Amino acid sequence: MNTNTTKKWVVSALFAALTCICTMIIKIPTPTGGYIHPGDGMVLLCGVILGPGMGALAAGIGSMLSDLFSGYMVWVPATFIIKALTAMIAGVLFRKSSSLLAGNKIASTVRVILGGIIGEAIMVFGYFVFEIGLNAASNGGFTSAAIAGGIAYSAAGVPANIVQGVTGIVIACILLPILSQIPDVRAWIHDGIKAAA
Repeated sequence: MNTNTTKKWVVSALFAALTCICTMIIKIPTPTGGYIHPGDGMVLLCGVILGPGMGALAAGIGSMLSDLFSGYMVWVPATFIIKALTAMIAGVLFRKSSSLLAGNKIASTVRVILGGIIGEAIMVFGYFVFEIGLNAASNGGFTSAAIAGGIAYSAAGVPANIVQGVTGIVIACILLPILSQIPDVRAWIHDGIKAAA
């Protein structure tokens, strides 16, 4: 394993820890028993900086650990999958859209917003579907009445998840130019864009 690969693994572990901390530190409770947090900014940065593979792992593990440490055990597997997909989609779109919007810092921000919107839409939809199943299962199984109740209950959490997603996009847009000043981060982003072209 070369030095650059080792460094990227270490930074991936650091991003997983930062994702966990940012998710746990500031929690604004929602009516559905969940919470809004700034961790989605780190989830998006995982995908953008580390790439769709390592970024997905870091985002999924960090987010999953925050649920685990906070006592949201039933959410752990869903959070891992949903946040990993969010980071992966954001990372892929950030890289693929670079040839269309190449050139300047504004284009980089636009790519974060584009990847963030689609990635966070996956997050909102993923939690919506998971909550439907969770609520239906806890209210008598997967009957049409239980599923309808699950949809109604789950829909109440959608606005909070949208706010969380928008907050994550704003945080990622603010932090990416700062983190891009680090030579290794800049090189990983550049190499990822080159590989995706």
